[in-house]
Amino acid sequence: MADKHARFFHYFMRASLVKQILVGLAAGIALAAVSTQAAVAVGLLGTLFVGALKAVAPVLVLMLVMASIAGHQQGQKTNIRPILVLYLIGTFSAALVAVSISFLFPSTLVLNAQAADVVPPSGIVAVLRGLLVSIIANPIDALLHANYIGILVWAVGFGIALRHGSQTTRQMVCDLSDAVTFIVRVVIRFAPVGIFGLVASTLAETGFGALWSYAHLLMVLIGGMALVAFGINPLIVFWKIRRNPYPLVLTCLRESGVTAFFTRSSAANIPVNMELCRKLNLDEDTWSVAIPLGATINMAGAAITITVLTLAAAHTLDIHVDLPTALLLSVVASLCACGASGVAGGSLLLIPLACSMFGISNDVAMQVVAVGFIIGVLQDSAETAVNSSTDVMFIAAVCEAEDARLAEKERLNPL
Repeated sequence: MADKHARFFHYFMRASLVKQILVGLAAGIALAAVSTQAAVAVGLLGTLFVGALKAVAPVLVLMLVMASIAGHQQGQKTNIRPILVLYLIGTFSAALVAVSISFLFPSTLVLNAQAADVVPPSGIVAVLRGLLVSIIANPIDALLHANYIGILVWAVGFGIALRHGSQTTRQMVCDLSDAVTFIVRVVIRFAPVGIFGLVASTLAETGFGALWSYAHLLMVLIGGMALVAFGINPLIVFWKIRRNPYPLVLTCLRESGVTAFFTRSSAANIPVNMELCRKLNLDEDTWSVAIPLGATINMAGAAITITVLTLAAAHTLDIHVDLPTALLLSVVASLCACGASGVAGGSLLLIPLACSMFGISNDVAMQVVAVGFIIGVLQDSAETAVNSSTDVMFIAAVCEAEDARLAEKERLNPL
């Protein structure tokens, strides 16, 4: 019996996760079509899965970053700077794509929805102030509220301090990191069950009837995100690695984007992305820091959402937007996107900030936010898939480019 359980566990951990997720997806759709009541009931499985990911992600980030820095060898490169450059290029490029597609296919909103009971930031200064406050947060508070900027700062600080500790202490930190990683891998293996529950309950509770009135807006949003995912991002990756980028792009979308689409949270997808980086055999010193950082500031999908909905509001109110103003909006949307939280719907709360550029009142802007929540079933899912899959994509591109550079250097200068 024990051998049978061991074989099952081994198969469970080694079987193709993507195939299992596809089975869960199909099962969720089928259950929603057959029984709405049962589909709503199995929604608990999705809630538990997302909750488990969110629970383990802050501890995982703290331990991995701390262990990585504590065990870092002097002179070893982590390639964070070029990754940050790609994050910024990707987010700004996405905002430009959103401006272009909004001009080509202008959207009109029916601004009669009830404003959501949320308080948006009052300006870019407020966004930046919030980021600075997050940096100096109490470490326990940062863990409790999944403040990844604060967690990252404390993890770096602890890691640097532990580099002066004893070998036994550093080894203990590494062992704790391995233990948390094992727990995360077990949680991720339940993704098919979680996605089964998420899909079934979402289709049963919301359906897609409410989305038809916003079909044009959704097509513009998702079309822009698809253009970034399959056009702009591959170009950026090709510029970095100088070879066909699509095998890497499709791998990241399949392994990371699918899960992110259903969890609708960049923060919840951090463990998934870290597991994918490990599967791609990327440098752990690099991705252990870059993944939580990307979940905070690499927000191409958020930049598209902010830009498209803001320009839709301007078009609805007959506000003329010239090219220089549109370019400025791209910059503002990129900065706002970097301040978006890693939770479902985080980018929508930054729309009033962008709307203020055109003199649109906060009352009207909050109605735009409410529209965003109505279409969020698809919009936020696609946005998160683009955001989260791009984190791994750019890290892999930088690591591969660095490996190629070192190989070329070694070829030209053999010992």
